[in-house]
Amino acid sequence: MLLEIDHLCLSFGGLKATNDVTMHMEEGKISGLIGPNGAGKTTFFNLISGVYKPDSGTITFDGKRIDGMKPYQINQAGIARTYQVINLFRKMSVLDNVLVGMHPQLKSGFFQSMLHVKKERAEEKTAHDKAYEWLKFVNLEDSAKAEAGSLSYGQQRLLEIVRGLASNPKLILLDEPAAGMNSKEKEDLNVLLRKIIASGVTILIVEHDMKLVMDVTDRLFVLNYGKKLAEGTPEEIQNNPEVIAAYLGGE
Repeated sequence: MLLEIDHLCLSFGGLKATNDVTMHMEEGKISGLIGPNGAGKTTFFNLISGVYKPDSGTITFDGKRIDGMKPYQINQAGIARTYQVINLFRKMSVLDNVLVGMHPQLKSGFFQSMLHVKKERAEEKTAHDKAYEWLKFVNLEDSAKAEAGSLSYGQQRLLEIVRGLASNPKLILLDEPAAGMNSKEKEDLNVLLRKIIASGVTILIVEHDMKLVMDVTDRLFVLNYGKKLAEGTPEEIQNNPEVIAAYLGGE
C-alpha cells in the first residue's frame, strides 16, 4: 500500500468534515474518491496534502507518517496535487509554470543562483530540458513561451497536471480535473491518466464525471457527510444501493 489513511477525523466547530475515515490505496493504480456535493472530498485532499492538520487519525505515505507535516514537506515526500479551481501563475510563461513545479528537486541555493556559478548554470539547463519534456508529455511544447493565462481552459487543466508531475511525485491528487472540459478534452484526459500510470505515478482522483470515473479507476471510495459510505470496484459501487440513494435520494 502506498497511502494508508486510518481513522482520520477533522471538525470545523460542530461540523465533522471528516469522520473516522479509513482508506488504503495500492501503488500503481488509479483510485477514485466520489460523493455528493459537500461530502468532504476536497477537505480530504487538504488533509492528505497538509493544508489541514487532522484532529486525530494517521496518514502514512510510502511507509512514513505525514499527518501534521507542512505542505512543502509532503510535496518533497512525493505527493503532488491539483486544485478544483485552476491555480496557475497566469502571467508567467507555460514553461516557467512547469519550472515552478520542479523547484523542490533543484539543489542550487540563493548565493549559487545569484552568482550564476557553473554548477547552477548546468542545473538550470537540465531543468529547462526536462520541463520541455514534460510539456511534450501533454502536447504543450509549442506553447512553452506563451503566457499560461492565454491557453484554452482544457490546456490550462493539462498544464496544472503536468506542473504537479514535474515535482517527480509518487502520488498525484487530481481534484476534478475534467471540470469544464468538453467531450474531446475529456477523451484526451482519459488517455493522459493512463499515460501517468504507465510512467509509474499513482493517482487519486476526485471527479463528478461518472463516465470518466467508471472508465479509468481501479477502485472507488465513496464519501457522504464526511464518512466513508462504500469502497469497491467501479462495478460494485455502481450497483451499491446505499451509493445510489446518497446520489439520488432514494431507490
